[in-house]
Amino acid sequence: MLQKIFGRLSGCLLCVLMSGMAPSFAAAPEFAPVLPGQPLTLPQDTGAHPGFRTEWWYATGWLTLPDGKPVGFQITFFRSATGNDRANPSAFAPSQLIIAHAALSDPSLGKLLHDQKSARAGFGLAYAKQGNTDVALDDWRLQRQADGRYLVSVAAHDFTLELSLTPTQPPLLQGAGGYSRKGPLAAQASYYYSEPQLRVSGKVSRAGQAQAVSGSAWLDHEWSTSVLAADAIGWDWLGANLDDGSALMAFQIRNRSGDKVWAHAALRDARGQVTQYGPEQVNFTPQRRWRSPRTDASYPVQSVLHTGAIAWFLQPLQDDQELDSRLSTGSVYWEGAVTVSRDGKRAGRGYLELTGYLNALKF
Repeated sequence: MLQKIFGRLSGCLLCVLMSGMAPSFAAAPEFAPVLPGQPLTLPQDTGAHPGFRTEWWYATGWLTLPDGKPVGFQITFFRSATGNDRANPSAFAPSQLIIAHAALSDPSLGKLLHDQKSARAGFGLAYAKQGNTDVALDDWRLQRQADGRYLVSVAAHDFTLELSLTPTQPPLLQGAGGYSRKGPLAAQASYYYSEPQLRVSGKVSRAGQAQAVSGSAWLDHEWSTSVLAADAIGWDWLGANLDDGSALMAFQIRNRSGDKVWAHAALRDARGQVTQYGPEQVNFTPQRRWRSPRTDASYPVQSVLHTGAIAWFLQPLQDDQELDSRLSTGSVYWEGAVTVSRDGKRAGRGYLELTGYLNALKF
């Protein structure tokens, strides 16, 4: 009964917060700024940073079923500070929200299976712990083990994920040692690192049937207070595990006219050498669009990513990988498994995220 009440209260609270009418118990706290030159400390920084406004842990990957067919998966946990007084002693004080999205992309189904949850942090039902990755919302959980492995447990409406993600490479600090610019102003930035080339094992269950899976994954952890420029509406982002052991991350942030506000890319080769690409060197050029029959949003699901002189061809595992999260974060976005080709040959596999194509993305 408590859990049912808790869920209803958190849902109502989120509606209030999204509408901009957050209740106030005391003076709103000041959120911590993202500053250059502040080194990340791992593994401590794999945990939560409640002093910042927004944070997420984001794992995506490609899995192989026993019959050899591929499926994609996504699990994301968000921590969002509400702006209410964190010193309020009440256990019901809504100082932090925990939100989670999960999705499974299977071409045999022709559409994305996805689910979402949201609740205020507390009561041992929803939390994001400091010092080490351990985030949970009801029976969904992402937890980092002492040996660096991540355990994923998700019981979604149409599927269940029980996965182990094992690092095979060191973390990749994005930007300048983890300080990742997202706009022309220094304050428009996040702290950001990735864990590419994770080895995946576990099982996926659907309709009561469990199947053993293996594959590879990419994990991002990012936290910030002020990210987007005032005229920015969304971004295109790619995280790709390349077949030769390299890792590629790229993003561009767009304004309402579709022009690039900011961009960045990083390519780490199998030897660990990192090449950084500035805003003028990174471009996503649409090749084909897909229009959602549900929202009428048009997404550039097939495109060419240019990082300097290199052209990467991105092709979706399936066109319909739209995730409607208006009941949790309030946004609709395309989050999909893609293959990556270079010079006409397959180079790897990754995930492409396309936001702000229906409405402007708001934190």
